[in-house]
Amino acid sequence: MSRKGAYPFKRLEFERITEDEQRRRAAEFETRMKARRTVRHFSSRAVPRELVEAAIRVAGRAPSGANQQPWTFVLVSNPEIKRQIRIAAEAEEKESYERRMPGDWLEALAPLGTDWHKEFLETAPYLIVVFRQDYGVARTPDGSERKVKHYYVQESVGIACGFLIAALHWMGLATLTHTPSPMGFLAKILNRPPNEKPYLLLPVGYPADNAEVPDISKHPLEKIMPVVD
Repeated sequence: MSRKGAYPFKRLEFERITEDEQRRRAAEFETRMKARRTVRHFSSRAVPRELVEAAIRVAGRAPSGANQQPWTFVLVSNPEIKRQIRIAAEAEEKESYERRMPGDWLEALAPLGTDWHKEFLETAPYLIVVFRQDYGVARTPDGSERKVKHYYVQESVGIACGFLIAALHWMGLATLTHTPSPMGFLAKILNRPPNEKPYLLLPVGYPADNAEVPDISKHPLEKIMPVVD
C-alpha cells in the first residue's frame, strides 16, 4: 500500500561475495586504514580535483536521519580565501592556547607537539570545510521560505565525515581533522546561510617530503570491543 509523499521502493542491489573474498577485502581495507595518519606538514603539489570531488560524492552517500543529508562540503582552493581562513583560524587558536584552554587540555596536547600556527591551511592545495545544516529551507507555493526540521544532524554529519576521510585516504591523499574553536569565522568568510554551522575544517593534499608524525599507537581490539555472546 502506498502513502502520499512516500518514496517509491525498489529491489536492493547487493553484491553477494564469497567469505574468502570478504576476508580478503577486510584485510586489505584494514591494512590501508592502519597506515592513515593525521598530517600537519603538506606539500603544495597539485591534486587532481576529480579525486576530491569523488571523495565528496562518497561522503554524500552516508546514511542520515530521515535521509535529509544535512551537510554542505565547501571546497576551497582559492589562495586568498585560504589565507583569510588561516589568519582567522590562527587568531582563534592563539587565543585558545594562551587563554582559553585549561591546563589538563594543554597537557594532553603537549606530546603531539601542536601549537597555534596553522600554515597547512595555506599549503594544502584544498580545504574542505564541512558545514552541518541545523535545519533545511524549503520554498512554499507563495514563494516564501519555511524551515524544515532536521533530525540527528550531529550524528549524520559525523558519519559523512568518516566516509570522506576514509575515501581520501584510500585514494592516496593526506588529511588533517581541524576544529578551531570557535569556528564562526568560516561561515562568514565563505558566506554561508544562517542554517549552516561549521563542523570540520579538512586540509587535503600530499604530505610534504619531510613530513613527520608522532609515534603513537591505537588501542587493541580487546580494549575497544567488549563481546556479549
